[in-house]
Amino acid sequence: MVNSIIKNQFNSNLSQAEHLLSAKSNLTDSHKEEGNLAQNIEDQNYLQSNLPEIIAKTTTLVEVLRLRSHYQPDQLAYTFLQDGETTEINLTYQELDCQARLIASLLQNQGLTGQRALLIYPPGLEFITAFFGCLYAGVTAVPAYPPRPNRSMERLEAIVDDAEATTVLTTHSVWQKLKSSLAKQEKLRTLNWLATDNIVTHLEAEWEYPYIDQDTLAFLQYTSGSTGNPKGVMVTHGNLIHNQKLIQDAFGHNQQSQGVIWLPPYHDMGLIGGIIQPLYQGFPVVLMSPMHFLQKPIRWLKAISRYQATTSGGPNFAYDLCLHKIQPEQLADLDLSSWQVAFNGAEPIKAETIEQFSSYFGECGFGSEAFYPCYGMAESTLFISGGNHRKVPVIKVVREAELENNQVVLANEESTGIRRLVSCGEAFSGTTVKIVNPETQTECQPQEVGEIWVAGDSVAQGYWNQPELTQKTFQAHTNNSKAGAFLRTGDLGFMLDGELYVTGRLKDVIIIRGRNHYPTDIESTVESSHEALAPNRSAAFTVEVNGSEKLVVVAEVERRYQKILHQSSINHNNIYSDLEDSSWNSCPNFPEITSNIKEAITKHHGLQAYAIVLLRIGTIPKTSSGKIRRYACRRDFLEGTLNIVGVDAPMQIKQKQSKTISLTAGIRHKQDKITA
Repeated sequence: MVNSIIKNQFNSNLSQAEHLLSAKSNLTDSHKEEGNLAQNIEDQNYLQSNLPEIIAKTTTLVEVLRLRSHYQPDQLAYTFLQDGETTEINLTYQELDCQARLIASLLQNQGLTGQRALLIYPPGLEFITAFFGCLYAGVTAVPAYPPRPNRSMERLEAIVDDAEATTVLTTHSVWQKLKSSLAKQEKLRTLNWLATDNIVTHLEAEWEYPYIDQDTLAFLQYTSGSTGNPKGVMVTHGNLIHNQKLIQDAFGHNQQSQGVIWLPPYHDMGLIGGIIQPLYQGFPVVLMSPMHFLQKPIRWLKAISRYQATTSGGPNFAYDLCLHKIQPEQLADLDLSSWQVAFNGAEPIKAETIEQFSSYFGECGFGSEAFYPCYGMAESTLFISGGNHRKVPVIKVVREAELENNQVVLANEESTGIRRLVSCGEAFSGTTVKIVNPETQTECQPQEVGEIWVAGDSVAQGYWNQPELTQKTFQAHTNNSKAGAFLRTGDLGFMLDGELYVTGRLKDVIIIRGRNHYPTDIESTVESSHEALAPNRSAAFTVEVNGSEKLVVVAEVERRYQKILHQSSINHNNIYSDLEDSSWNSCPNFPEITSNIKEAITKHHGLQAYAIVLLRIGTIPKTSSGKIRRYACRRDFLEGTLNIVGVDAPMQIKQKQSKTISLTAGIRHKQDKITA
């Protein structure tokens, strides 16, 4: 059924565009008389220059795309690099609109308006057309990470259950790859599976404008679950439009911008910042698969160089990966001088990464002022705060001991016991950020660490089907103010000179003997203690042992430090002597690595590590966006499901597949009961 009110709103935007064109044509009599092709082209150029004013008055993404399709039909919207390098496929605004109407008509004909549809796609243009097809149909999209064939679909089943999804949109190739796995998953198999790349009918003309407005639910963003189980964040069209305006103002985007994005499209930064923001602002973006970036990080920088991108970015680990993998001889072919906004967010931002990246790639034309540290989360659609995109990032040095007691005391670089923190800038128009004591729920004093609370039109509506958690998280009120409801982010931080500094996660904070320790600090110490330890691939957490909190560190070992040995070569004094497997992974530098870790933790944090667990490369639990899932690491540690290559602990640790590693080589052997 066509909603005449909403359709009239779109028509009013078209009328406004025509009014602008009419007003322009009345400026001179000569303009009234010409009416030739050159004049029509000039009129179109005039209209396009005023289109941002019209777009700014829209209330839904459907209006935005319809306007761009109507007035900029042949403008390039998206380019996808199929091989991560040079093989392109493209999509214009008109082509996207046509595909969206086609998919929407199919969904409307099946009576799916108002329901939820799971989107299972590899990175690419098919995901984009399906996402907008859902919006055009009034169907709530539920983007999900595509499961690997013959792997567990537990997370996917959990999302289907929680979202009450009835339909799955995907491609024919994905469906074929998952068929064997689905044979064992009755719940998933019996859903309504639709391959949107195999629609042969011409249904786009049958599309009816949906009954949607700014309060309509656009999609469910299932959080990545770095500290707990995934939850479906309810994001409306109004949330999206407001956040797009914030990003536009903060990043300084305009129609001359050019994006390059490798981020997963089913993650908030990839979808909202990498796909929707270019559409909203009207500039083209080049996309590539995250896997292509992870395999060869140089592909990302080559794409920026080739397409002269002005805006691109990702989590901190992406910049670290470039430093770790890109060799000096590869720099000669890079031109990064066009890169104006190198956004960095979604995980702790390291001052050292900013400085090292700026120095290493400076000869390629990259300027440190391009770095744009920012803060955001799915519960606030995406963007919350950011700095000045024309200035170098602000870095403050604070005393670590005081920070552990929730106090901020500035120090200098030459001091000992310091921590360097990168500013995440300030909240932009329409967003309020407060620092609140999480226990008393009163506003903190200046230079006092507390929980970050956020209010504004970008804050989502809550968690799908979880009213109690929604009220607790999205409807918080301070005890010393009558201000409106706030979102409790679960992040810790402080304000200094009007700018936000994030210090850690409330749930992740390690408390031992009454002192607070940030896991990110400990993890950074661990990773720098020995070259065998992979960057951004460790986790620090605590377990309770006989009533006391004990520190546990798990860390991945670089592949070149792992060696496959056979049981016949085992030294019975080795810590793996009780294993029954015929082959296993051993780290030849194990004593040296664990000794370095323990010494570094004691020196820099005054702590003793109860257990150090070395893991096979690529096995530490991570979210789809690359964040370490400390909660999952702790769970897997307790359940004995980690992929272990070495352990140093006064206890028995279970290996994956319930094999127990008995620790004997110079380690005190004691059976301690561990309680979660």
